[in-house]
Amino acid sequence: MAGRGGNSAQINGFMMADQRPVVSVVTPTFNRADFLPYAVESVLAQTFRDFELLVIDDGSTDSTRHLMESYTKDLRVRYFYQPNQGQSVARNRGLEEARGEFICFLDSDNAWFPDKLQKSLDAFRAHPDVDVIYGDFVEIDETGAELGTNKMKRHTGHITSELLKDNFVSMNTTMTRRQCFSEMGGFDAADRLAEDYGLWLRFSTRYRFYYLPEVLGYYRVMEDQISSDKVRRLDANERLLLSFLDAYAGCVTSKQRKRGLSHFYLRRARLLATEKQFANAYKDILRAAKQDPFWQGPWRGAAKVTSRAVKL
Repeated sequence: MAGRGGNSAQINGFMMADQRPVVSVVTPTFNRADFLPYAVESVLAQTFRDFELLVIDDGSTDSTRHLMESYTKDLRVRYFYQPNQGQSVARNRGLEEARGEFICFLDSDNAWFPDKLQKSLDAFRAHPDVDVIYGDFVEIDETGAELGTNKMKRHTGHITSELLKDNFVSMNTTMTRRQCFSEMGGFDAADRLAEDYGLWLRFSTRYRFYYLPEVLGYYRVMEDQISSDKVRRLDANERLLLSFLDAYAGCVTSKQRKRGLSHFYLRRARLLATEKQFANAYKDILRAAKQDPFWQGPWRGAAKVTSRAVKL
């Protein structure tokens, strides 16, 4: 915990040093003035009050700068403008400016439940050996209408082998010890499609994750989001996974590597089938089977892809 040396005080069970906030919230934004107030106000409405909010404007050309003038009257809110360089660079800028013991990320078109920070801090207090805490979220559409709670299977502990199968750590629900970024760095500035996945994979090789089975916020699904192009995103994920496994070859066993990649190729095959790209779907089925031929998943996947193709 922070607070060793200097003037310190204990607030809500956490130590602060030199009057630094307990939590730093980093919000990158680019031309999201229509949604940004929703995100900012959800932070300001938190029941846990000892935070700072860092809004990193990545070259917006809309009314974002003017909008933020009213919010920066609250001394906990700081606004930074930079030429457009991508979300990873903006998040890294936020990490550079952050002063808190814990780091959270909130995209400018999403929002939190009022007790998000408090529940996360309570979980850290109950599990002091944990480094990253994350939870569930409700999907909403562009108008804010709820689409349902995301029901992905999530995991606790040393989660590298499970992360190879899919990225189930939802960025906007996370709270991470600042120490993790100090030791392993931030986001890959060159990655604009899978930067959060890359971060959690790296962190999983050293730190413990804890899944908090609580709905902590809202995730907005919109047509112009990069993540809405799922095939393109999965292609980026493949490159990321292979690069990660080369760089951290000893982080999983050979069996875990093969099972993880088999799950990934099967997942992409299913998506390709929904896009009616059946030839490419079968190629991924074969890749999945080659990785882990004794797992039944690829063979069941092949049957489902064939069934879908026959119906068309």
